[in-house]
Parts: sequence; C-alpha cells; structure tokens
Amino acid sequence: MARLHTPVRIRWSDIDAYGHVNNSAMLRLLEEARVLAFWAPDPDEVDASGSAPEPIIDGRPGSGTMTVIAAQRLEYLASTPYFRRPLDIQLWIGHVGGASLDISYEVWSPVGHEPAELYTRATTTLVMVDTATNRPRRLTEVERAACAPYIEPAVIFSRP
Repeated sequence: MARLHTPVRIRWSDIDAYGHVNNSAMLRLLEEARVLAFWAPDPDEVDASGSAPEPIIDGRPGSGTMTVIAAQRLEYLASTPYFRRPLDIQLWIGHVGGASLDISYEVWSPVGHEPAELYTRATTTLVMVDTATNRPRRLTEVERAACAPYIEPAVIFSRP
C-alpha cells in the first residue's frame, strides 16, 4: 500500500516561545496535509502529467459533502523546530467505516534532512455529512475504491 507524502511548510507564526511548533499549529498543519492529500482538486489544478490528481473525498464547498472531525489524537515524539523546507507529512487511511474514515499521520523532518526524524503521530476520524440534510452519509463505492490504495494499519501510539 502507498502512503501519501504531503509537503507542508511551517509558518514562522507557528513557532511558540519555546522555539518549536505550537500544538494548535500542529493541528493546522495536519489539516492542511489532509486537505491537500485527500480532497478533490480545484478544476484548474493539474499535476506534472497535465491531469488532476484522483480525489478520495470531494469536501470542497458546493460539493454536497462536509467532512466533520469526530475525534483527533496526537502524540508528540520530539519538538518540531522551524524549517525553511516543508515537513514531510505522511498520511494513510487506518480504517474505513460506514460513514467515516480514520486518517493516520506521521510528521517527519523535511525530505533530505539527515538524520530523518519523526516528530508526531496522529489520527483524525472524519465523518462524511450530507450538506442538504446535515446528517452523516455512508461512503459511496467510488469513495471506498479511491481509499483502497491508501489503507494500511492505523498509527500505533506509545500509550493506549
């Protein structure tokens, strides 16, 4: 199976008084990686081959689906310092439910940084919500098929 490697830049304002990425900023970095990795691209976005990447979730405004966070858990393994190069945030799907997905993450130092360092492990449970009814909706077969290449065992935390 394949993890998605999503480069996400740290903003200078993400750094706290202790000189590392603030915990609330880490949640924003994970959100940015999740949207970049799994949401349908805007119509004008294309990749190097000239085609838009295949979406897993179409949660863009106007799509008819909202992705609502039901739960999040983070485990900090080391303080994340400021880097000019983007962090390597690796994402995969740890579980597919009826109307939900568990997204697993590992936040690594930028590609090429030696030694590579794992800073954070995390998971987010997303619930698919129909915007017309404001109620959870089941994942479609198309969405399940789009998830399949990215399913691997969920992140394992040091403490249960």
